[in-house]
Amino acid sequence: MLELSDDDFERLVSEVFEALPDEMVRGIENVAISFENQPPGERPRLFGLYRGHPLTTRGVYGFGELPDRITLYKNNLEAHSADLDALRARVHVTLVHEIGHYFGLDDARLRELGWA
Repeated sequence: MLELSDDDFERLVSEVFEALPDEMVRGIENVAISFENQPPGERPRLFGLYRGHPLTTRGVYGFGELPDRITLYKNNLEAHSADLDALRARVHVTLVHEIGHYFGLDDARLRELGWA
């Protein structure tokens, strides 16, 4: 199992996000990306979670809205990564997956696209 400091993990997430194609991140507004450890015993074990209102289901949205959130679960990502390259790849897939939910894609469509 790989373990990074919080600062190193945050840097890795930022690097992965910045490397995503413009067409994938264009249009993302009011979304906070953070990380935390998923509590032991909580099921299902997740790599990431999107909380918010996907673009496809939004009505009036604007000033004063709390940001949508993408949470990455650092402990689960690390536990399933043998090395830094594997962790970077898993963070990439997880970010793409959760961004897909923001744009209104369900898990079935994300699997079709190879993002799940």
